[in-house]
Amino acid sequence: MSARLVLVALVCAGVSAAMSGCASIGAASGAVAGVATGAVTANPAVGIGVGIAVQAATDEAVNRYMRVMHQEQQDAIASLVGDLPVGGSQPWRVKHRLPIENGHGEVRVTRAFDTALASCKEFAFSVVDGDKPDATADWFTASACRQGTVWKWASAEPAVERWGTLQ
Repeated sequence: MSARLVLVALVCAGVSAAMSGCASIGAASGAVAGVATGAVTANPAVGIGVGIAVQAATDEAVNRYMRVMHQEQQDAIASLVGDLPVGGSQPWRVKHRLPIENGHGEVRVTRAFDTALASCKEFAFSVVDGDKPDATADWFTASACRQGTVWKWASAEPAVERWGTLQ
């Protein structure tokens, strides 16, 4: 009976994770690990502890991966900004190995300025929702500054608005 219970829990968690996206992967994997451990050990406290630990580890791994993908998008946009003159515009596109968080849009440099610490540019960029011709585009503003030979994203507000706290 316990093997059957574990199988049912795995199927339910898999369906739940597939239907609800990345945000619930940690909860689903924690639930599966907790049910499986509780069924094997016959101790619900051990199952709960294992479930919580697995959920926390899975959530951290997903958040870390999302941060890396968002940094790749920011780096791609900042690199284009560094190459463009004020008033210049160019399309941007990022395609990740996993087909998650791929993005594209347009970058327009609006101002360049120098500070005592760095050369910087302000820009507007769009993020297009999909690949269809009638897809909507949301616009954001940000800054990028030169760090040595590369340009890096230099503002937090647009990233927080677009990507939550996963900057």
